[in-house]
Amino acid sequence: MGEDHIAGKVIVITGAGGGFGRLVAGKAAARGAHVVCGDINEAAVHDVVADIVSGGGSAKALRTDVTKLHDMKALVKAATEAFGRIDVMVNNAGTMPLSFIADHEKAYDAWERCIDINFKGVLNGMVAAHDAMMAQGRGQIVNLSSIYGNFPVTGAAVYGATKAAVNVLSESLRVEARGKIKVTTIKPTGVPATGLSGTIINPDATIGIIGQNAGAFMEMVGQIESGSIAAERMDPENIAYESLAPEHIADAIIHVIDQPWGVSIGEMTVRASGDHFIL
Repeated sequence: MGEDHIAGKVIVITGAGGGFGRLVAGKAAARGAHVVCGDINEAAVHDVVADIVSGGGSAKALRTDVTKLHDMKALVKAATEAFGRIDVMVNNAGTMPLSFIADHEKAYDAWERCIDINFKGVLNGMVAAHDAMMAQGRGQIVNLSSIYGNFPVTGAAVYGATKAAVNVLSESLRVEARGKIKVTTIKPTGVPATGLSGTIINPDATIGIIGQNAGAFMEMVGQIESGSIAAERMDPENIAYESLAPEHIADAIIHVIDQPWGVSIGEMTVRASGDHFIL
């Protein structure tokens, strides 16, 4: 096994109270990183840190609203004050209000929140970490995008637009800060177990990402819910694996951090080999 590039790093994670963020925090801390966890759900993020610390890891928690630049600067300051620097900023917090434009009466408030969290929140994280990383002479930004940012489809106009914006923000910083800050864009496939599906406004709006596979996808969902799905279809060791577990995305985030400082993985998508998503 090669050299460990996780141990000792100071890693700031937004949306660390659940989903990918919680998993990344736990995995990074278990590898010897110092993790600074932000989430708007104060109780949840303190639970995450308590679990890490009780297991012998190094972690701090701070209630953080990513839509407020002041909060994001405070999160970075907490890292630099506690551990002397910030090596990695993982802009993970997000919401996914899938809906059609025709759903605007019930969806508009959620769209505004989506723009504020998914777009402004990532920008705020980049801005908050930028000066400290430039002063240090090195740093890494990891931004969570989505396969939805690859191409416009029905049912995801606003969500997809925010993720396309993340792609542009990420690459723009990479070009501007070359040799000082490396930038990685993670584009998760659909991972229902993260809980992000709970922010969907109109379930019918998922049609855009599954297209011609809608029938097979809904059959799979029904079989998972009833417990009747064939074991091999839920087994990551099997080529027929259909529904990616969130741990695999967290492992991808850990992988892109676990690189020499001079090696930057620009973007990564991880899928179940049998998943139904067409983007």
